[in-house]
Amino acid sequence: MDLQQAIRSRRAVRAFTSVPVERASLVRLIEAAVQAPSAVNEQPWSFTVVQDQSLLARISAESKAHLLATAPRDISAFQERLRDPSFDIFYHAPVLIVISSVRADLWAVENCSLAAENLMLAACAEGLGTCWIGFAQAWLASAAGKAVLGVPADYLPVAPIIVGHPQGPLPAVPRKPPEIRWVGVGSS
Repeated sequence: MDLQQAIRSRRAVRAFTSVPVERASLVRLIEAAVQAPSAVNEQPWSFTVVQDQSLLARISAESKAHLLATAPRDISAFQERLRDPSFDIFYHAPVLIVISSVRADLWAVENCSLAAENLMLAACAEGLGTCWIGFAQAWLASAAGKAVLGVPADYLPVAPIIVGHPQGPLPAVPRKPPEIRWVGVGSS
């Protein structure tokens, strides 16, 4: 699959088969992630791979409880789902990869986000599905979440991404035309 095809076919996948993802595939995804640009080329990322289903269930439950207890009212549309004990925020994916910054500096989120996009595009090219799970971010960045991941206290978990084999193809998502402003020379 070429880059343009991966960009246009990558989707947020929330339904996975039970087929495990091979370790070699996960290594290739992380190798693609580290090819991302980073501020001052510091490459300040760390990757935590979670494949244990009981641990994923625990992280899901802890993340939901934390979000319900600490989030502002703008999550009201999700409260019923988050209170449902059977709702798995990871959609029963076989793998969670958490991309963390080795320090919570000015560009931590941007650096890890660039690595995350590379990882998700590489997964799409390998026929795998991914989804960035925002519901997990706040708890994973807490002291308790960092302890469960085994990351140092000064790291900042930024991008929790689930990975697995999609149950089926997903339709294209309509895109709005881009808003473009041409400024300066040649702008007319």
